[in-house]
Amino acid sequence: MSRSTVFEWHVHAEHQLAWAASGVLTVLTEGATWVLPPTRALWIPAGLPHETGAASKAALRSVFVPPALSAVQWTVPTVVAASALLAEVIGYLAGDLGARQRAHAEALLSDLLTPVPVPALDVRSPADPLAAQIAGQLRAHPADQRTLAQWGLAVGASERTLARAFVAGTGLSFGRWRTLLRIQSALPLLAAGHPVSRVAPRVGYETASAFIAAFRRETGLTPSAYFTRSPGSPGER
Repeated sequence: MSRSTVFEWHVHAEHQLAWAASGVLTVLTEGATWVLPPTRALWIPAGLPHETGAASKAALRSVFVPPALSAVQWTVPTVVAASALLAEVIGYLAGDLGARQRAHAEALLSDLLTPVPVPALDVRSPADPLAAQIAGQLRAHPADQRTLAQWGLAVGASERTLARAFVAGTGLSFGRWRTLLRIQSALPLLAAGHPVSRVAPRVGYETASAFIAAFRRETGLTPSAYFTRSPGSPGER
């Protein structure tokens, strides 16, 4: 997948395990956005509308499991650790297998799905046209430091009107929404190996420490911990 590749909103009749063998995937559901480096995979329940894209050049590998044959019955998207063994099983299931071999491999796959506490980032755009215009510009330029009052002058609306529009359309204050957007914008850069000291100003933070504090506050993890490989993960030395 190139960075511009997007599998637009769709559903599967089967459960899907989506994993980036390289690069970074983004998976959108109605209420969340998941950013997945090779250390993480996402279990997507059957019938759940979602959109899959690449935050950078990526290699997408997927396993599809019929619900009737699945030992895993998670009803919400669930992030799992992508260990080296899980990667091997995903590759094995891509081969030409007999029914017995496939059943054994899928049973092993189920045993290897270990959830990890990685929160989703719900950064939906507000429905209000003027607030949505601001949201679009901030997605393109997350380091923009304009206040909501300054944005109001730019789009012709009062600060109070825009504040209400963000809360009504996203469930978040403008300040909290922008923080989550900045963290979401930073994830592909961090996954690509850029140091925090370079990522922080690109998403609107004057210092690396301020960015790390915001990242930890919203995710419960530092940026380095967010991308730490679990034991036995692909590429571990």
